[in-house]
Amino acid sequence: MNKKVISWGIFILLCFIWGSSFILMKVIREGLTAPQTAALRIFSASIVFVPFAFVHIFKIPHNKRVLAGVTGIFGNFLPAFCFAYGIMKIDSSLAGILNSLTPICVVVIGVLFFKDKIAWKKITGVLIGFGGLCLLTYNHATLTINNIEYALLIIAGTVSYGANINIVSHKLKEVNPIHLSTVSLSAMCLPALFMLWQQDFFSLDFTDTTIQWAIINAVILGLSASTIGTFLFYSLVKREGGLFASLVTYGVPFVALFWGVLAGELITVIEVVCLLIILAGVYLANKKK
Repeated sequence: MNKKVISWGIFILLCFIWGSSFILMKVIREGLTAPQTAALRIFSASIVFVPFAFVHIFKIPHNKRVLAGVTGIFGNFLPAFCFAYGIMKIDSSLAGILNSLTPICVVVIGVLFFKDKIAWKKITGVLIGFGGLCLLTYNHATLTINNIEYALLIIAGTVSYGANINIVSHKLKEVNPIHLSTVSLSAMCLPALFMLWQQDFFSLDFTDTTIQWAIINAVILGLSASTIGTFLFYSLVKREGGLFASLVTYGVPFVALFWGVLAGELITVIEVVCLLIILAGVYLANKKK
């Protein structure tokens, strides 16, 4: 099979997996609290990687292992909690759109904290994306003064992703990305288990069908969006490079909107326009030349 066909197949599958995560979180919130959702998602994903981590950790330089654990916090743990809390009060489609700001966060954090030199074209992209976000925030029907903090949590999750990507690209360039993702995610296994205990997860009524369905979806979310998604993403990076792989972010909001429509969420014309503005900003912010 043609190499490009396989790469595009991985690309589309990643868009579907990550774009579907928002609607899964909406289903999960019927039976689990936000911290329970996030903790179960991370625990389900990390425990799968634990056996591999015992081998891969020795392939990471000794002085980089602590930093690898830090990437687990910024790349998985914190965003999982931000998105789980945020999706409690806002539409999954809006959460998917806000998630598209991740590459813009990468550019901003790179300039502010890592002294990256960014071309004016990329700065223009950041401003366009920010303008689209402001317009979306102002016009979205379900976003009010009573739940705007939940949208801000989603944005905080994208900031965390942006910080993580910069840490990896500036401090962990020489580490094999597969080894890094395996070790960093596995490092979150015990913290996630502690959070499950702390949030009384093990005291839930597991005979309740609503709770059972929520748990099943949370495990699916962890195994798909975190475990399989991470593996596919780094496979795509290896095949086509980081620039092509980063374009997955462009497809995620469209999948989230698709699921939002099927779930009966109101998708307005202005929301679609805002999405296109944000994606235009993301495109410019990520354009190399």
